[in-house]
Amino acid sequence: MHHISARLHERQGKALTNFSRALSPEGSDLAEQLLKDPYQFDFLTLASSGKERELERGLLIHLRDLLLEMGRGFAFVGSQFPLEVDGQTFYLDLLFYHVRLHCYFVIELKVGSFKPEYAGKLNFYLSAADDLLRTASDSPTLGLLLCESRGESIVEYALRDVAKPIGVSTYRVTRQLPEPLRDEIPSIEDLQGVIEKLRLELHEQAGSQYKSSSKPATKENRGRGKS
Repeated sequence: MHHISARLHERQGKALTNFSRALSPEGSDLAEQLLKDPYQFDFLTLASSGKERELERGLLIHLRDLLLEMGRGFAFVGSQFPLEVDGQTFYLDLLFYHVRLHCYFVIELKVGSFKPEYAGKLNFYLSAADDLLRTASDSPTLGLLLCESRGESIVEYALRDVAKPIGVSTYRVTRQLPEPLRDEIPSIEDLQGVIEKLRLELHEQAGSQYKSSSKPATKENRGRGKS
């Protein structure tokens, strides 16, 4: 039911990728169908100036919802997953393993629009993951950049000569109103109070109308009725 309500058929396979160049034809088709655009994270509410770490924390708090949105086959491995290269530690935002494709799946989260340098950084992460995590029975590690927006041509140029399989998708979250506006808009409790007040007034009105209509007829009215 989750995928039906989220209009999955309109979003599946719509990410921008270089899979057709970086993977075998069979692997490319399967990997393409894994990705969506946009991802619906409407279970999250973020401040208008939210940072990547806030987005990541929110997704981890709602991990079950995140896995439902990702789709079947994804197993969560970790967040801020460390990879050590030449004595330096690099951290993957989110790391999954896809049990059907038998590959690791790295997600990098970005607030704002896609930038070309994001692709180079993720390409580096995928190379490191292939060397440090991937076994002989695993397929190449896949990468996904999740941004709030992206320009199609910018993504195409950024991925054109990238060797590792990378996809770029957008996501949707619920944004909080700025504080000055929040103070002016009534809260749910305020609205509930107004509704309750209106309900009581309507009830009292209906009661008074019922009482006036059920009063016994006066002598004068009864006399008029006889004539």
